[in-house]
Order: sequence, then C-alpha cells, then structure tokens
Amino acid sequence: MATQAARKPSSNSGTKIRSKTGISVKSSMGKSKETPLDEKSIKAIHKIFHAQRETALKLRHSTAAERIEKLKKIQESILKNKTKIQEALRKDFNKSEAETDISEILPTIGEAKDAIRHLKYWMKPQRVASPITMFGAKSEIHYEPKGRVLIISPWNYPFHLAFAPILAAVAAGNTVILKPSEFTPATSKLTKEILAEIFSEDEVAVFEGDYKVSGLLNDLPFDHIFFTGSTHVGKIIMEKAAKNLTSVTLELGGKSPAILTEEANIKHAAESIVWGKFLNAGQTCVAPDYLFVPESKKEEFVSAAKLSVNKFFGSNSENKSNSQDFCRMINARNYERVTSYVNEAVKMGAKIEMGGDFNSSDNFISPTIVSGLPEHSRIMHDEIFGPVLPIITYKDQSEVIDFINSKPKPLAMYIFSKAKDKIKTLLKSTSSGGAVINDVIIHLVNPNLPFGGVNHSGMGSYHGIFGFKQFSHERSILKQAPISSIKMMYPPYTNFVRRMVNLTTKFFL
Repeated sequence: MATQAARKPSSNSGTKIRSKTGISVKSSMGKSKETPLDEKSIKAIHKIFHAQRETALKLRHSTAAERIEKLKKIQESILKNKTKIQEALRKDFNKSEAETDISEILPTIGEAKDAIRHLKYWMKPQRVASPITMFGAKSEIHYEPKGRVLIISPWNYPFHLAFAPILAAVAAGNTVILKPSEFTPATSKLTKEILAEIFSEDEVAVFEGDYKVSGLLNDLPFDHIFFTGSTHVGKIIMEKAAKNLTSVTLELGGKSPAILTEEANIKHAAESIVWGKFLNAGQTCVAPDYLFVPESKKEEFVSAAKLSVNKFFGSNSENKSNSQDFCRMINARNYERVTSYVNEAVKMGAKIEMGGDFNSSDNFISPTIVSGLPEHSRIMHDEIFGPVLPIITYKDQSEVIDFINSKPKPLAMYIFSKAKDKIKTLLKSTSSGGAVINDVIIHLVNPNLPFGGVNHSGMGSYHGIFGFKQFSHERSILKQAPISSIKMMYPPYTNFVRRMVNLTTKFFL
C-alpha cells in the first residue's frame, strides 16, 4: 500500500481544489505560489505533440486489420500483466484482486473484444438514401480519424478509465496522448509501461505529472479531448478547448438518484444498491448518490441493507475495517471531505442508520447510511463520491420527480419497482445520462448502449460503436450521377425551370 506521506495533500492545499483528474481550480482563499512546469517537460510535450501530427496523417490510411492487430496487442498485454495491475490497484486503493478484476480488467477486455469483433464493419462506409430530387446520386458516410487526441483520465478507476477510451481512439485510427492521475501513481506508472511496450510515443504517449501537465496539454490544439472527471473541471476543459475549436467528450458525474416504489422487491433492491454504492468505497461516477424510499418501507430497507453489508464486508466494525474486499478513500483530502459531510449532517439533525466508523490512519470510512438529512446540508448538494448513502423518505411519487428535476441532470438513475406505470412516469418525467430498472451500474458494461451524461453530467458518449464514432469524424460523401435532375433547375430561370421547382416543391419535398 502506498505510504500516507505520498498521498497526503501539501500544507498549502487549502488554496486549491483538486479534481478526480488532478487539474486544479483556485478557491476563494487566495492565490498560492506555484512552481511552473520545468522547461524540459514542456519541450518533451511539444516535441511529441508535433511528432504525432505526422503519424496522425499516416494513420488515416490504416486498415481494419492493422488497427485490430494493435487492439489485440493491448488485450494480450492486459492479460499478461493482470497480476501487476492487481498489485498496482492494491497499492493505490487497497482494492481487492476480485474487485480489480470485476471493475477494471474485465470491462476493459470486454471493450477490446467488442472492437476487435466489429471494427471491420464499423469502418465500412455507411450507405444512406438520397432524396428523389437527387435521382441517381449515391450518398455515404465515411468514418475518418479525428487526428491527435488528448485523454485525461481520473483516479477512481485509473486503469479502466484510461484504457477504455484509448481502445476506442486506436480503433478509430487516432494518435493519443494520455494524462493519467497523479493520485494513483502505481497504476499510472504501470499504464505507461504497458503502452510503451506496444506503441512508439509518436502514436500513443503517456505524460505523468500533476495539474500543471494537464493544463499545458489542454492548451494545445488537439483534434479532440476526452475528459473524465468532475463537472466543475469539465467546464474548464471545455472553455480551454473552445479557444482551439477542439471538440470534446466530457464524462462527468453528479448526484445519481435511486428510487424504490411501494412495489419494489426490498431484499433485491437493498443488495443491489449496497453493492453498487460501496463498490470502490463509493468512488464511482455512476454510484447511487442518494435513495428515495417510501416512508412505509424505510425500516425494511435499512434492515435489508445492514444484512447485505454484513454479508459482503463483515458483521462488525472490526471485520469491516479489516475486510480485504472493501477499499479505501484515495487520499486524506477526500477522506476529510466525506467525513465532514457526515459530521455536518449529524450536527444538523441527521441520523446514522448504519456505519459511521472512520479511521484517518488509512482513510477508512465504513459503509454508512444516513437519514433525516436537511435539504440544505452539503451532502445533499455535492456529489458524495464516498461510501455514504443518504436516504430520503417520500409519500407521493410527485415529490421524487420534483426533487430530481430541481437538480442538475444526473449521470444515471436507478428505479426499483414492479409497477410498469410508475417506471414509465419516472422515466418520462425526468432526464439522466442513462437509467437502469431493478439494478445499478451494469448499463455501462453493455457495449451496445451509449454511455455518457447530459448537460452537467456530461457531453458525448462512448463504449462499443459509440466510442468509435466519438473519436471519428463522420464525413458525408455524395457522388453525383452523370445525368443530374438538379441541372434542370440551373439558371436562367425560365418558365420551364420555375414549373420544375414548383412541381418538386409540391410533390417531392
């Protein structure tokens, strides 16, 4: 496990807010003295960025077979380095081997296999219909690489959320510069080593470092930027990208609600929500952030949730803190942030229904459920990103809908119910990046579904063909027939031409 000294914030960290990616944002507490990025690092970044321009032009001519071969090499390297990946995640998070396999390695391999299986078809020009007024014309959509791509990956799933977009970018024929998070140094280092064995830096390069590296990269005129992190930093990424008219994919987060109706299977719902909420110690962008429960079902849910937590992680506080299957908060800063949410809520009258055990020596926060939360408490406004689940009771479904619609659109929404009419009403009356009925999180591992947010929770989507398209330019190609009906409408605009225009307007458009 990484030493705490390596993971604790510096003494002046109060003047900076660090995102999941490491990009910093100045707070209102004043400016701090920053050491600028050294000249050597700046030159190295610019050198590789310019070298990738020539490679990007060559990759425009790459075949499906050539790209598939690269994807296979990535897949083989991941499997070969499986033990090293597990060890790196254990050092960075105290994450168990099984959880690393489930949440980092398996979904990444799934993305690779899906792209390998379908890439030849994805790359084929897609024939589309031409209107009858263009009789004889042939219309197609060609998928071209965008070019030089910047991927800024976060610390919460540092392996999967680096490699999944890389796989999509490589499948689409792009060059890549990856900036992994400095908060997961063991995984970032291993990621760089794996990619260096497969690619030369003029095709795929990795630059480690803090927010200063991210800031410099974000200023460069990439053809596309793919960012995973907080909504606040996503706005900064988009603002900087706008200066170069660079397109962006923003995979953000937000407060994703879970909703139980009277008809829900409480035991199943509790087990699913406990698994999804406390996976990776709650540091998951699509984790249920808060839960709506009918007043009459609250005690039943809490009891069922306690049983599930005890089954997963141990029946008492000591067992939970010693569980090899429950990981830790990434660093002291995030530990303090989440514990402060709970402490503030309790002072304001909230009740801890389960958990509430903290240990700052290893950033441990036990699986915690809190009820009776004041709406103006920070835990009800900020994305929690930790193993704490607020419960809100309700009497009428309209209360749930009004509350969700009063907040920014979330990345996900989870509905547990057997009542089709209530499910339909909840879906039609709200908006979210994705939604799952009677389960949580699993929608993101289906490569046939686009994964992404909406407004504050993100922009653009990926996974499967959607990732390939996200890193591709859809170029429209129209090939005119030797005899064109359009020529009958060329000037001079005689009576005949005007009659043709009128007939076309009347019958064909």
